[in-house]
Amino acid sequence: MLTREMSTKPDGGLYFELYWGENLAEAWSYGPELEKVLAAPDEQAPLPLYGFTLPEEPFLMAERTQGGWRIHLPPKVQAERKARGASFAPVPSEHLVQDQGRASVVLGEGMTLRLTEGQLSLLVQASVVKERVGPLQWKDLGWLAIVGVLFLSLPVGFLLAGPTPERAAESNARALQQAADKEAARRKDMGLDTPMRPITDAERAQQQTDGGPEVHVPASFRVR
Repeated sequence: MLTREMSTKPDGGLYFELYWGENLAEAWSYGPELEKVLAAPDEQAPLPLYGFTLPEEPFLMAERTQGGWRIHLPPKVQAERKARGASFAPVPSEHLVQDQGRASVVLGEGMTLRLTEGQLSLLVQASVVKERVGPLQWKDLGWLAIVGVLFLSLPVGFLLAGPTPERAAESNARALQQAADKEAARRKDMGLDTPMRPITDAERAQQQTDGGPEVHVPASFRVR
């Protein structure tokens, strides 16, 4: 158990959460490029820590070692720790490193450290991102160049293959012809495609005889 708790990843970062009672007040994250984290009751400090008794300002809160992060404890805090999925318990005295009257503890992988003074609690744990992103390789640069060329070629291709006045006229003529073909097909389905012929005199006379007998209306009549 001790071996697992003491194993650390020296290339990881740190994550701090400051609680006032049960309420989260502040949170800070520090990347793996830092070698130490300094705390002070000052907004300009790397870790602006208020409400804790610090022996000096700035106070070396954490420093990177070959085995991982070492957390230095302010003199009046109550130090507790827990492994992943466990509950907080006081840090045993044999796990505290004493140096010139000051105590520190190694932050093991998967461990969360809680430092409490009064109503304030500071939680310290390794950051989620533990691996550094390596520099770009030559093959990465090659892929990046290919993507850049393709991205830049899109607007150039659009300008070269885009619509011209001649192509626009051809497109309009094609659309008009398609509309005319559709109208012709519709008229054919309705039987309107046969041209009309003039009415002959015989047909006109037949239409007049079909109207019934002639009725003569007097030129004037009076109503009483």
